[in-house]
Amino acid sequence: METLIEINKKDVDWIIVFEFSWELDETNADKTFSSIYENIWSFEWKKIVFNFSWLKYLNSKSIGYIADIFSNIDENNGKMYICECREGVKDVLELVGITTIVPTVVTESEAIQAIKA
Repeated sequence: METLIEINKKDVDWIIVFEFSWELDETNADKTFSSIYENIWSFEWKKIVFNFSWLKYLNSKSIGYIADIFSNIDENNGKMYICECREGVKDVLELVGITTIVPTVVTESEAIQAIKA
């Protein structure tokens, strides 16, 4: 049975914001990130924010996808930020070191301002 995950996509001044709710795990990570890759389409000059405000859990496979997306965006002159992490999610991201690779800020507005700068 697939774990519940919801992703809302919105555009803010040419910045794509993906807002995650519920849990990312082995049952839904491949399908979820396949959809995100399709929405990004080309990595050139992309500006992406991952808002984890309602995300309760993410597994290592999801973290691998996040790192891959960031790597592709970074190599293609784009920018990406993570924001609005709940304490448990933030702890996992820090533990695996992703926050030293992908810029992470507290709020979505901070992420959007940083991308625009």
